[in-house]
Amino acid sequence: MSETTPTARRTAVLARPRPWAWAAAGLVLLALPFYLDRFWLQAGLFAMAAAIGAIGINLLTGATGQLSMGHAFFLAVGAYGYCAFAGDGSDGLTGLGLPGWLAAVLAVALAGLAGGVFSPIAGRLRGAYLGIATLALIFIGQHVLFNAHDLTGGYNGRAVPPLSLFGLTFDDSELLVAAVPFGSAEKLWYLGLVLLLAGALFARGVLRGRPGRAMNAIRDHRIAAGVMGIPVARYRAAVFVLSSMYAGLAGVVLALVFQRTVPEYFGMMLSLEYLAMIVIGGLGSVAGAVVGGVFVSLLPQLLNRYSDVLPLVSAPGTGGIAPGEAARYLYGAAVVAVVLFLPGGLVRPAARRTPSTSGEER
Repeated sequence: MSETTPTARRTAVLARPRPWAWAAAGLVLLALPFYLDRFWLQAGLFAMAAAIGAIGINLLTGATGQLSMGHAFFLAVGAYGYCAFAGDGSDGLTGLGLPGWLAAVLAVALAGLAGGVFSPIAGRLRGAYLGIATLALIFIGQHVLFNAHDLTGGYNGRAVPPLSLFGLTFDDSELLVAAVPFGSAEKLWYLGLVLLLAGALFARGVLRGRPGRAMNAIRDHRIAAGVMGIPVARYRAAVFVLSSMYAGLAGVVLALVFQRTVPEYFGMMLSLEYLAMIVIGGLGSVAGAVVGGVFVSLLPQLLNRYSDVLPLVSAPGTGGIAPGEAARYLYGAAVVAVVLFLPGGLVRPAARRTPSTSGEER
């Protein structure tokens, strides 16, 4: 075994964010709802939801090496599952009228169940074969979302019931906090932070533990992993279910932020965006999934916000390049640049590893 030099140890210590830096970042995030307007809070919430979903697909694709094109399907299951469980049927659509917190839990479980139904296939296929198989989920999901009108509302979608938790309703009814009115965006901000932190810490624990080492072994040397006694098919299936549950949670958060679900949002383009997130941020890295999710989700919103001052970018229908199209061009270029020049993604986890921490996920 090689020993680390004092210089390497000093570099490793300096590379790690210090506790006071984490504390300062946490305080800033907690204080933002008191100072930002609704646009920025909603943009941040979209980024949190994207980061949660990106963590899930990074566990599957980045850590285990399984390509999935059906991530948007499980986001739709989470979003519409929450609406069906929490809805009271007053809008003429199917609803069980369950408490919001219970509806959210059941929606995530439903996404996991959907992943479990598909997991035998996910456990036996790999690479492009799994990608093509999961692509079928998108077509099935879109057909159901557009045609199961009593459940989904059809093309127009359905309204999302507000979440209630510990007597607090996450809707637009104002709540004064330190003389600052808190609406749905301000309330959901803290819920999103808690869910993102919990999801990131859980995924980090998985990747740093024995399951993470088994997942990496399957990704790098599938046959060797099987020879070592790792149940390859079982691990692949289990990670697929876990990834589906992360997607379901992201779908619930998105539904609460949007306040209305629409079928066309959960299409193939959304799945491609999630793949772009983990490539840009860094495959196999929780921090990379968060960074990539924030980058890809914020870019179109920022372009739309400042389309009047950016060259070649204009509001939709007024000529020039629409903000959404410009965003796809930019993060498409970012994917190419990352693959060519930053193989570890924006967080470059491989470059930050030292001999003493080479077995850990950043």
